[in-house]
Amino acid sequence: MQFSEPRNTTRWIIIFISFSIISLILWNTYIFFQIFKNEERVKMKLLANAQIALINADENTDLDLPLQISSNNTSIPVILTMYGKILSTRNVPEEILKDEKKTMSFLKSLKNENTPIVIEYAPGKYQELYYGNSELLNKLKYYPIALLLIIFLFIALIYNFYKSTKMATQNKLWAGMAKETAHQIGTPLSSLIGWVELLKSENIDESITLEIEKDIERLQTITDRFSKIGSVPVLELQDIIAVTLNTFNYLQSRFSKQVNFSYHTPKEPVFAMINPILHSWTIENLVKNAIDAMKGKGTLDLQIEQDHHHVKINIKDSGTGISKKQFKTIFEPGFTTKKRGWGLGLSLTKRIVEEYHNGKIKVLHSEIGKGTTFQIQLNKKV
Repeated sequence: MQFSEPRNTTRWIIIFISFSIISLILWNTYIFFQIFKNEERVKMKLLANAQIALINADENTDLDLPLQISSNNTSIPVILTMYGKILSTRNVPEEILKDEKKTMSFLKSLKNENTPIVIEYAPGKYQELYYGNSELLNKLKYYPIALLLIIFLFIALIYNFYKSTKMATQNKLWAGMAKETAHQIGTPLSSLIGWVELLKSENIDESITLEIEKDIERLQTITDRFSKIGSVPVLELQDIIAVTLNTFNYLQSRFSKQVNFSYHTPKEPVFAMINPILHSWTIENLVKNAIDAMKGKGTLDLQIEQDHHHVKINIKDSGTGISKKQFKTIFEPGFTTKKRGWGLGLSLTKRIVEEYHNGKIKVLHSEIGKGTTFQIQLNKKV
C-alpha cells in the first residue's frame, strides 16, 4: 500500500492536469470562435449600411467608401433578398447559382447559420441580407472536434501501451515463477530417483518401484513443461495420434472408473509439427477440465479426424455445458466457473495451441446440461 497509494495519487494528478489543459484549450477555442463570429457580424452590418448608402445615393453622394466596403468582402458568402426574391449574391459558388433548387437550399443554410440583417433603406421598405460563416470560421468550428479525436487517439495509444506493458510484465512474472517452480521440483526429484535405485537394490516388489518410476517420470514431464514457459519451444515431426493417446491413456489410468473414456482415431499415423511435452499439456488440461465439468462422473470421448491440410482433435464430455456468450471468455486468463482455481488452464492451452503450434482452439459445441465439445485444429504435415 505504501508504494501503490503514491502511484495512484500521481496518476490522478496527471489525469486532472491533462483534463484541465484540454478544457482550457477547448474553452479558448470556443471564445476565439465567438470573437471571430462577432467580428464577421460587424462586417456584415457595415455592408448593410453600405447597401443603404448605395440605394439612397444621388449625384452628390461619395460612393468610394460604400463600394470599398462591398468589394472588401472576399470570404463571407452573402445573398441579398427583397420580398423573398434574390437581388444579388457574393462569394457563392457558381455551381450553386446555376441550379435554383441548390440556390434556395443554400439560402436556407445561411438562415440557419446566422440571423439575417434587416436593411431598412426607406420608411416601410426592407431588404434582407443573409450571410454564412467564412471558410476560416468553418475550419475553426471543426477544430475542437479534430482536437478531441487526436486526444482520444492519444489516450488509446497510452492505454494500449500501458496494457501491453502490463501484460508483458505479467508474462515475465509467470514465466519466472514457472521456471523457478521447475527448478525447485528438480532437486527433490533427483533425490527420489536415487531412492528408487536404492529400493531396487533391496529387492522390493517390482510393481511398487514401477509405479513410483511412472510418477517420477510424470514429475519430470511436469518440470519440463514449466521450464518451457516463456521460451520458444522446439517443434518436432510427431505422430499426433500416438502422442495424444499416450497422454489420454495415462489420464484414464489415473482417474475414477466412473468416468467412461473412449476414443476414435484414424488407423494410420497422422504427422504434424508439435512439441510433444506442450501438446501433452493441452490434452491433459482439456481432459481435466472435462472431468471437472462432469463432477468426476460421465462419458469422455476423444476423436481425431483429418482432412487434406489439418488434423482436428475433439474432446467431448457429458458435463454441465456452457452458454454461448462464454465461448470466448472461458479462454481469458482468470476466468473460471469453479469455486477453487486460478482460471489459467484454458488460457494456457489456447496460448500453447495458437502461439506455439500455429493452430486454433474453440468450443465446437455446447449445450447446458448435456455437455461440451472442444476442438483443437493443427496444421498437418503432408
